[in-house]
Amino acid sequence: MGSIPRGLRQVLQKSPSDIVILSSVRTAITRAKKGGFKDAYPEELLAHVLKATLAANPNLDPALIDDVAIGSVLQELGGAKAGRMAQIHAGFPHTVPFHTINRQCSSGLAAISTVANGIRSGAIDIGVGGGMESMTRNYGSRAIPTVLWPELKESPSKDSRDCIMPMGITSENVASRYGISRADQDAFAAHSHHKAAAAQEAGLFDAEIVPVTTKVFDAENPDAPPRDLTVSKDDGVRPTVSVEKMANLKPAFSETGSSTAGNSSQVSDGAAATLLMRRSTATELGLSSAIKGRWVATSVAGVAPDEMGIGPALAIPKLLTQVGVEVADVGIWEINEAFASQALYCVRKLGIDEAKVNPKGGAIALGHPLGATGARQLATLLPELERTGQEVGVVSMCIGTGMGMAGMFVRE
Repeated sequence: MGSIPRGLRQVLQKSPSDIVILSSVRTAITRAKKGGFKDAYPEELLAHVLKATLAANPNLDPALIDDVAIGSVLQELGGAKAGRMAQIHAGFPHTVPFHTINRQCSSGLAAISTVANGIRSGAIDIGVGGGMESMTRNYGSRAIPTVLWPELKESPSKDSRDCIMPMGITSENVASRYGISRADQDAFAAHSHHKAAAAQEAGLFDAEIVPVTTKVFDAENPDAPPRDLTVSKDDGVRPTVSVEKMANLKPAFSETGSSTAGNSSQVSDGAAATLLMRRSTATELGLSSAIKGRWVATSVAGVAPDEMGIGPALAIPKLLTQVGVEVADVGIWEINEAFASQALYCVRKLGIDEAKVNPKGGAIALGHPLGATGARQLATLLPELERTGQEVGVVSMCIGTGMGMAGMFVRE
C-alpha cells in the first residue's frame, strides 16, 4: 500500500474495532398508490426486511442484538409503535430495544449511523439500522404542517419560514441559481431509468431485494377479496423512457420552472435493514466470514432551507475531510436523486465523475420512500462494490429543511 494516499490507506486498514456490516437488504421499491405495495403497511414491509436480516445471519442469536434503529418520516408517532410491533413480529425477542429516527430524507442513513456510532462508543456491540416508509398511506397533509406557532409565521427570519417551502420549489431555486438547464435535468433523469433498467435486466438487484408477498385489493371492485402478490422487483423503472419524452412533460411546481414529474424522484413505498457489529464481536461469534463491508464515518451539514438540495455538496466535503480521503478515491457514489437539478449541481460542484454516480440508477427511476432511502442506497451500494471490485463508496442525500448527509462505506 506504499503508493496509496495516507488517508485512503487508513480507511482501508482493518482493525478489531471496525464497525462491520454482515447484511444489508431491502424490499423492492414500488410506486405509491399504484405499485405492488399500495395496500401494504409500512410495518409489514419492515417486518419482512427484519425477518430477512435474521435469516441472512442464522448463526447469530437475535437476543445478542443490542438495539434496532429505524428511519421513519411520515408515520404516526414516527412509526415507533408500529415499528416495535414489526420488530417483535419478525422474531426479535422483546428484550431487544427499538427506536425510530426522523431526519427526513436521510433517516435511513441516520439510523445506520446511529447504530454505528453506538458501537464505536462502546455503548452497544451489535445493532440493526434501517428505514421504512409507506408514502401511499401517509403522504399528503402530514408531510407539510399547516398549523404553526404564530410567531413563526410572523418571524423576520426568511430561513425559518422557508423550512416549510415545498420541496419542488427548492428544486427550482437550485436550478435557477446555479444554471442547471431543463435539458440537462431531463437527460440525467432518462439516464437514471436506463441504468436501472439495465441493472434490473442483468439481475443486479436480486441479491439485495427481499421478495415480499402481500395482499392487493382490486380498486375497481372493492368488494372482491384481496389476492396475494409477491413483489420482488422495483416497479417504477421505465426502460423505454427517452429524453424526448421527458422534454414533453410540463413543469410540476412552477409554470415557468424546469422540475417535472419525470426529472424528480418518485413517491414510493419500501423498507431496508442493515446488521452491524464490532469486528472483534464478529470474530468472537465466529461470523467473520460473513462480513460484507464496514462503516467508516458519517457527516451532516446544514444549508439554507430554500435550496436544501445542495446539501450533499457541503456534507460530502465535510466527510472527506474527516477521513482524509479525496473525491477521486471514491469508487462509487450513491447520491439520492431527490431532483435532477440538485443531484446534477452537487455532482458538478464537487467534480465527481458522473460515471461513478448511481451506476444502477437512482431515486428518479427506483423511487424515494423517504425514511428508507438511505438504507436502500447502502443495500444497493455494497453488492455493486463487490461486483465491480471497487473498495470505497459514499451514500449521500439532501434533506428537507436544509441539510445534507454523507456516509462512507468500504467493501470487505
